Parts: sequence; structure tokens; C-alpha cells
Amino acid sequence: MSKKLYVGNLPFTSTEEEIKELFAAHGEVISVALVNDRETGRPRGFGFVEMDDDAAGAAIAALDGKEFGGRSLRVNEARERERRPRSE
Repeated sequence: MSKKLYVGNLPFTSTEEEIKELFAAHGEVISVALVNDRETGRPRGFGFVEMDDDAAGAAIAALDGKEFGGRSLRVNEARERERRPRSE
């Protein structure tokens, strides 16, 4: 079973490879997805990491609040995105 983690307050220069390496120290990383702005294509400073359950708990404990690239990371279990009504 795996968990998806929300990773916030990332430096805008972060790469998926750097994030994978950071989280891999705590267990197997299944996937990494950094979110880019739809219109500008620039990074938005957050992303998602999928790990197995045990590794996810260890990663949250070790990395939430840890400094990375001069910024204090926010790491927690991702919540399902609420559906937003489409604007007409």
C-alpha cells in the first residue's frame, strides 16, 4: 500500500530528481510530481511524492520543517483535491 505526500514550500529551482533523492533516504519512492503553473509553465513551489506507507510516515517525521534549498519544507499526507465548480 502506498501514500501520497504533499510537499510544500519547495525552492522554485527544485527538480524531481532532487526531491526523489531527498525522500529516498527514508524509503522507496514510487513517484514524484512537481506542479507547474498551467499558464506560465513555471514551478509553483509544491509537489507530491508517493511512497509506501511505512516510508511515508518516516519521511513526514524527518522532513516536515526541515530546511531544503533555504526554505522550510512542509510535508504531510496529501488530501484528495476538492472538486471546484467550473466557471462558465
